[in-house]
Amino acid sequence: MNNLLRLLGRRLIALPIMVIGVTLLVFFIMSLSPIDPAYTALGEYATPEALAEFCAAHGLNDPFFVQYGNYVIDMFQGDLGIYGVGETNRVSDMVTGALPVTLSLTFFGLIIAILLAFPLGILAAIYRDRWPDQIIRVFSVICIGTPSFWLASLLVLAFVGGSIPVSGGLPSMSEDFGGWFMRMLLPAFSLAIPVIGQMTRVVRTSMVEELDRDYVRTALGAGIPRSVVIGRNVLRNALITPVTVLGLRVGYLMGGAVVIEIIFGLQGMGKVLILGIQNNWVNLVQGGALVVAIAFIIVNIIVDMLYLLINPRIRSV
Repeated sequence: MNNLLRLLGRRLIALPIMVIGVTLLVFFIMSLSPIDPAYTALGEYATPEALAEFCAAHGLNDPFFVQYGNYVIDMFQGDLGIYGVGETNRVSDMVTGALPVTLSLTFFGLIIAILLAFPLGILAAIYRDRWPDQIIRVFSVICIGTPSFWLASLLVLAFVGGSIPVSGGLPSMSEDFGGWFMRMLLPAFSLAIPVIGQMTRVVRTSMVEELDRDYVRTALGAGIPRSVVIGRNVLRNALITPVTVLGLRVGYLMGGAVVIEIIFGLQGMGKVLILGIQNNWVNLVQGGALVVAIAFIIVNIIVDMLYLLINPRIRSV
């Protein structure tokens, strides 16, 4: 428990530093854009006086680090700027509506990957080099070689007009869970397929290594049933590495979700970024990229906590 609290403390201390680093990188890259935010906000018929007034009001004439400092201060207050023409289109409002869609798709895909990859990897390790193992290994290779966007496109063509919706609005999870589940099923499945293949192989390898350890042979030689040895000892020790790798896969899932959303017409962060790029709304692109990056950092901190919780050797020190 002490280790868990110490790690949590270090991660919470490092979180603002990592957020500042990400914001600085994104802000610097977006500052290189030749797009004039004043021109984009006021429209093509804006007068030079109006453009100059807008730049002065929003600090666009200030030095880079002054602009960045003001942006960070506003960001921690929940203000990511404006986009489009006028002062009413807030980036934070757009992101607030889109982020839950991306997160729900990401974690739905993650749940599908866990529910399929872990049992398949365990089964492949138990039946090592026998026909179940061979079939699962072939399946995992096929999954790894299947691009999510390609599978998503095929699923849209296959199920268009069918019982499983591939377009249209996303029902509320709290009000219509069945409708939400069916609308998200195909996007989440296509997003999860490559991760299923990767995690199956990782789980199998970790299980095989653990099954070959001396304590397993000793326990089996002492007459302890194989199911008991695997269930009580092997699984807990073998899942440490897959959980660590799974944390890295969350970043892939979140990035892939942005693409999958566009294919299935979901109003998530992918839609926000595409809308910003198509309309030259720098603040919208910048805010969307920052939110996705920060969400990834927070998710990885949570995975670090899970790593300690399932690892008795570290937790008990």
